Amino acid sequence: MKNGFLIFLASLVVLGGSWCAFVLAPVLQLGGLKQTTVLNSSDVYPVGRPGEANQGLQVYRAEGCAACHTEQIQQSGVACDVVLTSVGTNETAVRKAFENGLKQNNWPLFMTQNFHKAGEPEMLLINVSKEIADAAVDTITAAGGKAEIHIIATGPDIARGWGRRHSVAEDYLYDNPVQLGSVRIGPDLADEGARSPDASWQLLHLYAPQSVVKGSAMPPYRYLFQIRQIGREPSPDALNLPKAFAPPSGYEVVPKATARELAAYLLSLRADVPLRDAPFSSR
Repeated sequence: MKNGFLIFLASLVVLGGSWCAFVLAPVLQLGGLKQTTVLNSSDVYPVGRPGEANQGLQVYRAEGCAACHTEQIQQSGVACDVVLTSVGTNETAVRKAFENGLKQNNWPLFMTQNFHKAGEPEMLLINVSKEIADAAVDTITAAGGKAEIHIIATGPDIARGWGRRHSVAEDYLYDNPVQLGSVRIGPDLADEGARSPDASWQLLHLYAPQSVVKGSAMPPYRYLFQIRQIGREPSPDALNLPKAFAPPSGYEVVPKATARELAAYLLSLRADVPLRDAPFSSR
């Protein structure tokens, strides 16, 4: 009987400890998140979604879009570019020091002589490790020049153009519920607003996906639109559809409120600012 009680108590402690570590602790940590300051800026991120985009989140949820799309960009690592921003007062010394560094350390040279213009930043090294980048900048600085390190996120999702950095908890601060998704029948949408910022394109894609993406497997959401007879003048909101997808002559396709809200939500999906836990630089 005593052994049974001890086993029960030990199991309770183990399960309770696991629940605290894997459920309670993350909730306490992430539940207290606030807007964060953008890297090298006084701006804050994220900002709340506008009202129409907030309504669009619920349309996105109701239509089950998360069954085919994720909103979580993956990243496998980072690489660094070294950019020469100034040669100082002695260009010969700076370039000689860099050339010596190339020979001694076997740095991978990025050839830019063909398009470099005097006074403009010049790319010297590309896709190198942080250690090599730091060493190159130190060499240039010691010779009297100035150089910058540009951080480039790397990974399959980044290479596909789905975003410029990996997704972090701050990206979902104002979403309820969060639409992370787990299947990618379609592309990731975490940075859709930056990638495809045209509202007209988004509406065309919702009504007739193959009209803008050849061979798209996405089903058309035509019930979010109204096909109606043209009055005295065409509606300014009517879709400009290719002939193969256009309604019969004399009719037009106009988005309903739900279509506009969904498009607004997609346009609000932007993960294009550098953060301390997800940095990147522009090349």
